[in-house]
Amino acid sequence: MTDPQRADETDFAVALADAARTVDMVIDRLIPVPEGLEARVFEAMRYAALGPGKRLRPFLVLAGSRLFGVSRRSGLQAAAAVEMVHAYSLVHDDLPAMDNSDLRRGRPTCHKAFDDATAVLAGDGLLTLAFEGLAQPDTHGDPGVRCELIAALALAAGNQGMVGGQMIDLIAEHRPDLDIGAITRLQRLKTGALIAFSCEAGAILGKAPHEARQALRGYAHDLGLAFQIADDLLDVEGSPEKTGKPVGQDAAAGKATFVSILGIERARAHAELLVTQAVAHLDLFDRNAEPMRQAARFVVERRA
Repeated sequence: MTDPQRADETDFAVALADAARTVDMVIDRLIPVPEGLEARVFEAMRYAALGPGKRLRPFLVLAGSRLFGVSRRSGLQAAAAVEMVHAYSLVHDDLPAMDNSDLRRGRPTCHKAFDDATAVLAGDGLLTLAFEGLAQPDTHGDPGVRCELIAALALAAGNQGMVGGQMIDLIAEHRPDLDIGAITRLQRLKTGALIAFSCEAGAILGKAPHEARQALRGYAHDLGLAFQIADDLLDVEGSPEKTGKPVGQDAAAGKATFVSILGIERARAHAELLVTQAVAHLDLFDRNAEPMRQAARFVVERRA
């Protein structure tokens, strides 16, 4: 007899891989390597954006888009944009001035494969290209929708989102006394804001009603925190071979995390609770939201 849970996991893995493959095709088209001396930065951008990775954020964009009947082309434009912003953030996060990491996704980080200055420019290029892509008519026929999408991504990626969270994270390296509230806010900005955009992008493209957007925001809030707790657990329990990046860095730096404050078992239980809450927000969408339910379970069960 077939195990339903295992069948669901297989279906999700296939859907995640399909989304990754399709989004990578869009990014490949958006970053051709030109002739001329500037080609090096294009190569670095491709190295960062097309390297190995789960592509969870693009998957969430596409899954959310399907809830509202958004065209595949529009969803892919937004999915590619969010993945390029995510890739840019990793390139800059790995730099010597930030986390000083040598390994990302199982291979040398961008600044190791190229050099520090080229990595900075590659990140800058990916960030700006993401907004250029969203501004194109292929994203949506309504200019107002494109403007709303651009504004939402700018908010998620900027000083009131990911950039602000990264600033708090740098300060946290020298503040091991941060409490759970401060750590939650840090991660809500640094990690959760871009995940929240990924979950809501389809609703923006589909001009969804307020109730539907609120449900997706609730889902994204809980999912983003569960994702970060799972990351913290992997930093303690994982290995570079499985995670594709260095582990144990937070503890070595004396940085306060969900795990350092709650302990391993309480942190894991809290992540499970958050996933249960996240999934409950999707009741409004019935069976149509099953891919997003599977994504929530994947977040806490992943080993990389």
